[in-house]
Amino acid sequence: MSTYKPIVEKRVDNALTNNFLRKATRRATDRLRHNKYNAADELGDWEKWRLAGDTIRSHVIANLDYYLQQLITQVEKNGGHVHLAQTPSEAVDIVSRIARDHGAQTIIKSKSMVSEEIHLNKVLEKDGISVVETDLGEYILQVAGEVPSHIIVPAMHKTRQQVAEIFEPLAGRPLSSDTPTLTRFVRQQMRQKFLQGDIGITGCNFAVAETGSITMVTNEGNGRMVSTLPRVQITLMGMERIVPSFRELSVLLNLLGRSATGQRLSSYTTILTPPKQSTDPDGPEEFHLVILDHNRSEILGDPTFRQSLKCIRCGACFNVCPVYRQIGGHAYGSVYAGPIGSVITPLLENDWEKWGHLPYFSSLCGACTEACPVRIPLHDLLVKLRARKTMTGHTPQIEKRIFQAYRYMFTHEKTLRQALRLGARFQFPFVQRDRIVSGPPPLSNWTKSKTLPKVASKSFMYLWAEAKHKGTIPTPNSKE
Repeated sequence: MSTYKPIVEKRVDNALTNNFLRKATRRATDRLRHNKYNAADELGDWEKWRLAGDTIRSHVIANLDYYLQQLITQVEKNGGHVHLAQTPSEAVDIVSRIARDHGAQTIIKSKSMVSEEIHLNKVLEKDGISVVETDLGEYILQVAGEVPSHIIVPAMHKTRQQVAEIFEPLAGRPLSSDTPTLTRFVRQQMRQKFLQGDIGITGCNFAVAETGSITMVTNEGNGRMVSTLPRVQITLMGMERIVPSFRELSVLLNLLGRSATGQRLSSYTTILTPPKQSTDPDGPEEFHLVILDHNRSEILGDPTFRQSLKCIRCGACFNVCPVYRQIGGHAYGSVYAGPIGSVITPLLENDWEKWGHLPYFSSLCGACTEACPVRIPLHDLLVKLRARKTMTGHTPQIEKRIFQAYRYMFTHEKTLRQALRLGARFQFPFVQRDRIVSGPPPLSNWTKSKTLPKVASKSFMYLWAEAKHKGTIPTPNSKE
């Protein structure tokens, strides 16, 4: 048995018994989904926009080597520095080296999923550098010592009262839990941090290959502060987050805002072409772009899963997933949760023992595929990941034995009949109101949260044989 299985089960059990988490997750995802539908209607034919997004992202992925080279050339032409990181550790080393070279004591960050992917903060803090998340949700979780539970709304699982309790030690006084008080406190904290930052680290929603520009989409404006006040800016991006030109960028920004939060356009769409030029009033004097591979090249070379690289990190698949809506993001245990996380995490990490459970965090209902603005066939990829796990020999022994027994039973009629008779006779300790409500392992994993129909006292095979013997089986020509 995998050493990670008990950990996974514990996370899921904790989520299922956390009533507030489940209510908060459903409430937030319902709101985001409802907002998306209203905003999408304003564009007209939403499916044509999805097709356009799919076409753009598929084209970029198919020609990624060309657009990467174009982006690198243009950034360097603008005066920036480009660093290619094969692994998360290489990316962390690059950022750490830049911080050391500049004697940085304080780093301010805008939201960056890649920094979460490479676990950057922990390493920088070990080096004695103060790292401050300036996105409100990320800042709440940083102070609380937690990780995001949603790709767009990272602190959706926290109440205002909990947030006030988290901030009170920093404030040194009791804080009211009303929204104006909490936001005023955070603004006061952030203003000082913005001025103290030696280096700013940002994420990158899209990089424009034609101009070497970086696009950040936020709703708080913190990204602009992080990218203009510090003298040095570092931007982290996955190698696939490229658009050819501003024409394609406009299509994806329309899809991103509507799919993520239901907005026509996010409050702050910041497009930078750093570093600062002599005619620019503000901006970083030194710019570093760190492009992360982390097994993306392997995914790119795999025709089956290449489509997962089209993702624009909008979180729309989270909001419709019945599994995510019941357990939230932390139960997945990965940086990327939800349906897209269940696809890309096993591929990025290439560790079936640790992450092989994720493709099973799905009902395969297909809602995620319909919600995806760039038409990634998520439920199909989840099925193929399950097949790959099985084909590579990572199926648990107990699961193998169960299916071997299943195959044996249904190829040996007498044995099946006998098993059904025994099941009907000995099931009564586990039955309430004609439903099986408990049972021994592995049945107990199912009955912890669901019930099963009891085994019939007479099987269908028995009833059919009996009817056939009595001559009561309707024929195709009978009026019955």
